[in-house]
Amino acid sequence: MKSLLLTAGLFALSFATFGQCEEGETSVLFEITTDNWGYEIYWELTPAGEACGGSETVAWGGNYSVGCNGSNAGGGYGNNTTINEGPWCLTNGETYTILSRDSYGDGGAGFTVNIASFPMFEFQATSSSETFFFEVNTPPEVDGELHEIHTPSTVYIGAIAISGEVKNLGSTTIQSMNVNYSIDGETMGSTTLSGLNIAPFTSHEYSHPANWYPSSVGDYELALWVTNINESWFDSVPSNDMASKAISVIQTIPDITPSYYSNGNTFSYDVIVNSSDQVMKPMDIDFQLNGDLWVINLGTENSGGSTVRVGNPGTENQTDLWQQDASAAHFMSLPSGIAMGNEDSFATCPSVYDANHDGGEPFTGPSLWSNDPDVYAQPSGGNGSHLDMLHESPLSLGIAFESGNSYWVYDSFNNDIANYNFSNDHGPGNSDHGDGEILRYQGMGLDEINTNIACHLEFDSERRWLYFVDGGNQRILRLDVTTGSIGGNPNWGPHEGLALYKKVVGFTWEEVVVSGLVEPAGIDVVGSSMVVTDHSNGDVIFYDISSMPAVEVGRLETGEPGIMGVVMGPQGRIWYCNKDLNKVVRVEPSNVVMAVDAIQGEVEPLVVYPNPAR
Repeated sequence: MKSLLLTAGLFALSFATFGQCEEGETSVLFEITTDNWGYEIYWELTPAGEACGGSETVAWGGNYSVGCNGSNAGGGYGNNTTINEGPWCLTNGETYTILSRDSYGDGGAGFTVNIASFPMFEFQATSSSETFFFEVNTPPEVDGELHEIHTPSTVYIGAIAISGEVKNLGSTTIQSMNVNYSIDGETMGSTTLSGLNIAPFTSHEYSHPANWYPSSVGDYELALWVTNINESWFDSVPSNDMASKAISVIQTIPDITPSYYSNGNTFSYDVIVNSSDQVMKPMDIDFQLNGDLWVINLGTENSGGSTVRVGNPGTENQTDLWQQDASAAHFMSLPSGIAMGNEDSFATCPSVYDANHDGGEPFTGPSLWSNDPDVYAQPSGGNGSHLDMLHESPLSLGIAFESGNSYWVYDSFNNDIANYNFSNDHGPGNSDHGDGEILRYQGMGLDEINTNIACHLEFDSERRWLYFVDGGNQRILRLDVTTGSIGGNPNWGPHEGLALYKKVVGFTWEEVVVSGLVEPAGIDVVGSSMVVTDHSNGDVIFYDISSMPAVEVGRLETGEPGIMGVVMGPQGRIWYCNKDLNKVVRVEPSNVVMAVDAIQGEVEPLVVYPNPAR
């Protein structure tokens, strides 16, 4: 087989020596990217239907010792590199295949197929043996695709931003276009975007200038489409100009924090899940937008953490699902925090020093996961089911979601706050982290209590402030994420290739609370109210953050030390997890009292009313 493939490889290379392709053929070139284990990769270019190692093989590359059977051997491509292979003159209109092999079984090779210099196809290998198909055709002159709708599928009622992504699949640069959207078939907005420079086979993300204001909660159909590209109403492929998405509009979380410190109110402490539901050393909780409650269990360094997903929490129809990824010892080692994203993913952060557990340099950081139980904690390529992981924050003690695949992490190893953008995830069990972006916010004098007590964070998306616990200094801080500029390189890391790894300088931060706390751990923000938990005594403390420094307005004494994460959940109720007592609790007030700013936003203000029957 080696002799056959060597001959084929030399024959393929000979194409390039003859200059231009003959009539009826087009030049095709591959850009191949490798992960940390480039020697595991082998591939062949064949006509469609040809077996690996067959006589019609056009070209091959990578480690020929791996070969068609995916054997393990040294040699081949380097690690984390990009290799150009070709060009070859291939027949127009014909379909060809890339036969990808990986000796370990987790894929790792990325293939970009350039046809007549245009990057028309992209494939990512994820397993030991895969076949990718492409047809040799040059792109049309004008083809704008509405590639993706970025508006989340579940949103809170109010001003809803309409955003999407257009991909240029034509051969001409897009300089202007109209972007439009409709709700349930009724056009709501149309505008012209000019001054663009969308090169062929690149994408452009945009936000429509006209927000959508739904009149009520419910389910809607959102459609986005693009027209009038470069001031011409002609598009070669009109079928891809539009995309649609089902949108569920839900009620916002009301601010009922006065209910927890108003004179005369009494409280019931409802245990939602506990050790009988496999809640063990819970470090944090968060709600998915569909109402499911997620609990993150600490586990051990060797076992890794686990999650408990609670459906219809606190109702007669409550369900719970415990799951643990097969590779949690690396990708979810001693998790301290969990943050649910807008769509179909969530992120966790590890309080472990080194997720490789080999006594070497620390190599760990936050991981991205699917919230689909048929994907999360299910078998995949070879690296568990994680969607992405970036390795620059050992001993991280909290995580908060911002938008897209962007999260904020309390990094106690470096004593800073780090913004992690996973960009495009690599899919379950893969290992391409090259598009990751990390920004470090340093110089705030951060310090943790110890790595057993979380320093949680909460992002205020409306006001663009990040609130976070600085436990060792017994204070709460906030960071204005709209301030600062890209500075120099951090003095630690990176430990892998990244698209961006820099410090941010000149940013604004403030002390929010500097007294009255012993072991602060959990935090949440709704409107002008903030809630903080104290691990030392089990207190839940309420603050007015309408001005700085924040003013403590009330304190709920649970009498149960060990509280970590806290969230103001559905209907504004307080939910918290107690690590020491292995339980998640919802606190129900006897009467509900709305915060003043929340009342002002209501059409029919209602200040006090009886607790509804459960």
